[in-house]
Amino acid sequence: MPLTSYDGLPRASASSLGVDPDRVIAFLDEVKAAGLDLHGFMLHRHGHVVAEGWTWPVDPNEPRVLHSMAKSFTGCAIGLAIEEGLLTLGDRLVTFFPDEVPHDADPRLADMTVEHLLTMRTGHAANTSGSVWRGIATSWIAEFFKIPLAYAPGTEYVYTSAASYMLSALINRVTGQTLHAYLKPRLFAPLDIHNETWDIGPDGVNPGGNGLTAPVSAVLKLAVLHAQDGVWEGQQLLPAAWVKPATQPQGGPNSRYGYHWMMKPAGAFSALGVFVQMAAVYREYGATLVLVGGMKNSAEITPFIERHFPAAFDGGATPDADARLQARLASMAQRPSLVSACAAPADSKRVFLMAENGLGVRQLSFDFSADVLTFELTDSHATHRLTVGIDHWRAGTTSMPGRALHHGYEFNAAQIVAGARWLDAVTLEMTWIYPQTAFRDRVICVFEGNGVSVARTVNVNSAQREQEVLIGALA
Repeated sequence: MPLTSYDGLPRASASSLGVDPDRVIAFLDEVKAAGLDLHGFMLHRHGHVVAEGWTWPVDPNEPRVLHSMAKSFTGCAIGLAIEEGLLTLGDRLVTFFPDEVPHDADPRLADMTVEHLLTMRTGHAANTSGSVWRGIATSWIAEFFKIPLAYAPGTEYVYTSAASYMLSALINRVTGQTLHAYLKPRLFAPLDIHNETWDIGPDGVNPGGNGLTAPVSAVLKLAVLHAQDGVWEGQQLLPAAWVKPATQPQGGPNSRYGYHWMMKPAGAFSALGVFVQMAAVYREYGATLVLVGGMKNSAEITPFIERHFPAAFDGGATPDADARLQARLASMAQRPSLVSACAAPADSKRVFLMAENGLGVRQLSFDFSADVLTFELTDSHATHRLTVGIDHWRAGTTSMPGRALHHGYEFNAAQIVAGARWLDAVTLEMTWIYPQTAFRDRVICVFEGNGVSVARTVNVNSAQREQEVLIGALA
């Protein structure tokens, strides 16, 4: 049977709620044939989850790094603060941060409003990604006010996570709480969302554009809440007067952006995160589709989505279609095999001192024992350890460094599934899967004579996808 989320949401068969199972199967088959890395999905209609599938080793009950889907949660906080009389859309940003505004600030900065932040019309020339600020230990509020204005605020749409960060900072200022603390009793708890965390920046502010880790079902619930005009189980969690404009184009006749929601074809609206974390709401059809993956961008999968949704909501299923869908969903969870091309070398421990490198790596240790490798990397900060299965997979946790490959995130005690196989007598391939993220690392270790070379790449990233090759000699 397919793995199921324990999220409190009712389940039903696809055909019973007018969803064509064969359309869903066709979507999954086409995505797979295109070589796209879909990690999981949930399809909801008329109050029920009608299909869900998860690629091994993703567990829907575990939290996932949601990237920019966090922005749609941040928008809710602004709507609630406005409802509570703490803010207005026309409030000017500088009035909340008088001590942070540089003395030589662009005069146009004084015109930037809450609504300009919500609609990504800050006047900035380019996106400030969360991956940039995650490496800065000083005030991100100060960093925001350093960004030059290329346009008058309110005129040009330029997507930027910096705008979302300042919305979160505004919540701190007007409520005395972090964004997460403010939303917990108003949104997360009523939606029965638990096991979520939100990073904290150096200002004591949750980065409103990203940094949220929560089960995928949390985004589904948020999207369904907006499809239902802010009502959840009979309770008005969000003002209907807020939800409507939030999920419609704002800021001009050609706009495709609302209040931290993206407009999509067929009257849909969407929450989007990098590497294809996506929730698409088809309000007219009472349906919501959530996807998570490890892809370059949403343009890769969008043609397949648009081909089958909302067409899948026209029904027309045959009696055995639900069974075919269940079998297809179960196949997603099949574990890939790991088989070496040759016999593994005899058990041994090899310690290598590394040549000078830009990663600060000083030593690597490979301890082979039966079918397990204990791999250790020592850098200028610590020794990081990882247990890897040889010809099988091993689950564990790790703090292996890799910020540059992982969109600026440095994972500590992160869940990992690691396996290795010998490609030939001197070449070991390790695969490190971070199941709560979009990332999968491939590490090729070549042992020749008394030396080793280690090349590490990642499946997807916002910047570099390969590290400097490490060279070492036996200690």
